[in-house]
Amino acid sequence: MSDTAPVRLYGLPTCDTCRKARNWLERFGIPHVFIDYRAERQPPEVLKAWAAQLGGWEKLVNKASTTWRQLPEARKAPGSDPEWTLLLKEHPALIKRPVLVTADGVVSVGFTDNAFKARFGVKK
Repeated sequence: MSDTAPVRLYGLPTCDTCRKARNWLERFGIPHVFIDYRAERQPPEVLKAWAAQLGGWEKLVNKASTTWRQLPEARKAPGSDPEWTLLLKEHPALIKRPVLVTADGVVSVGFTDNAFKARFGVKK
């Protein structure tokens, strides 16, 4: 698959939810490329754009994760965009997954069958 696929799915290859999302896209014939964001760290401007589009850093970061719970308390209250981007650079597993970016630049996080059907206009 090329990097020019209309859909980019970011996540971790071992994540069950990411696998489900990838399988869903395959099943419905939606061309996509999968990017392991642990192996291919996203630049701060991309992370900031995702957070802005989703409604803030709180919507991008998985605070229910083991990684978050293991952080020192002082790291759990980033006060600026650079602090958030540094935290996500150091701990990419904190990013909710998967992150879906369509050709029109619209960003969403997570996967459910119904949400993907609505996003891609699938009636099945």
